[in-house]
Amino acid sequence: MTKNAPLLTLIGAGPGDPELITLKGLKALQSADVVMYDALVNPELLAFTKPGALRVFVGKQMGRCEFAQADIQKLMVEYAFSHGHVVRLKGGDPFVFGRGYEEVEHAAAFGIPVRVVPGVSSALAVPALQGIPLTSRGLSEGFWVLTGTTRHHDLSHDIAIAAQSSATLVILMGMKHLAQIMDQLAAAGRAHVPVAVVQSGGWPDEKVALGYVHNIAAEVARQGLANPAVIVVGEVVRLHPEFAEVEERLAQIRPLS
Repeated sequence: MTKNAPLLTLIGAGPGDPELITLKGLKALQSADVVMYDALVNPELLAFTKPGALRVFVGKQMGRCEFAQADIQKLMVEYAFSHGHVVRLKGGDPFVFGRGYEEVEHAAAFGIPVRVVPGVSSALAVPALQGIPLTSRGLSEGFWVLTGTTRHHDLSHDIAIAAQSSATLVILMGMKHLAQIMDQLAAAGRAHVPVAVVQSGGWPDEKVALGYVHNIAAEVARQGLANPAVIVVGEVVRLHPEFAEVEERLAQIRPLS
């Protein structure tokens, strides 16, 4: 039996909806001998793998890490040499907080050819799926994409810097520090800026909480939203089709005298 030559293809699967994967990504997936996939990848995409392809889950479930990054990279190399074409299927875009470059660099160190197929990042797609443009004339001239949590699980220092900008903020992996993030924004004078928190964007159970910097943490708690979620801060959130209703409801709430 002739074994296929080692090859790694890093594919961004997009967020949730399996139809958001690119055509190039789908074609690469169909040619894989091994598919190593993460928890944020829709399992419906596995139906496109060829008969006999090995499917290996290497993601996180319920906040528990099944595989350390070093173990994933070790397996990736082993499968490339034992099976041939390995596809690393990752949610969103693998180069946006996806540790994709670490995997590319590791494979290249073993002489394994690497291809990268960009994906639709949740930072862009999730707000769009909710009807929120990241830029809109007269409201936002740009946007920041930030992580809310560093690799040491601390609040990112970039949040305080971004809080000084009037641009739209898109914060990934920020739910753990949601209250702290909003406190920093409020301290920068942005307490009344609209906010959307979207849980499971692109999935059938997608949920959204709408409000302002000063009250979104309470609204998220009321609705029971949790990770995975995308936080969007900026005037563009007013363009969400349901924001006017939220604004009207909040205006009717009067503080106790």
